[in-house]
Amino acid sequence: MITDRLKQQLKFIVEIDKLKQIYRQTHLTDGSRKENDAEHSWHLALMSILLAEHALHRGLDVTRVLKMVLIHDIVEIDAGDTYCYDEELRAKSIARERKAAQRLFGLLPADQAQEFQELWAEFEERQTPEACFAAALDRFQPLLHNYVTEGKSWREHGINSEQVAARNKAIGEGSTVLWDCARELIQKAVERGYLEQK
Repeated sequence: MITDRLKQQLKFIVEIDKLKQIYRQTHLTDGSRKENDAEHSWHLALMSILLAEHALHRGLDVTRVLKMVLIHDIVEIDAGDTYCYDEELRAKSIARERKAAQRLFGLLPADQAQEFQELWAEFEERQTPEACFAAALDRFQPLLHNYVTEGKSWREHGINSEQVAARNKAIGEGSTVLWDCARELIQKAVERGYLEQK
């Protein structure tokens, strides 16, 4: 028998399938197309496991990080993707994302809705070691993709090295190792002509 709880969970599972239709500005590493949010979340989940040893804080709750990276973009089903370098649009998206979080997580049974809402808010606020590491991965992944695709998205949007460094300095809040790597990739991107220097 399908219980009410299971019905709510299944409704949420069907709804989040829409994440596969939300395309980001980040290109796949082969440059063939832009990735979708579900692919991005999957990539971050694997990165969470593989790169946990490089987290700034020892004793990180990797399961909590995994949960955050898997749910943080679900709000984009309603709110849409906001390009990370579009400061004006990012400021306007905050209210839309909060409303989306309430609706989407509200599809779940109350206990799970509360957990997902709290995890999403924790990720957004970046006040815990787990949230800082999850956010570091969320910023590092598109930077790496841009480097591998010779600055494909950066060039499409006229992004310069100063913007990339400013946007991604928060990586250091979650991992100094990844931030050092990111700065090296930014410098190499400039040297190789993938990224305009400013």
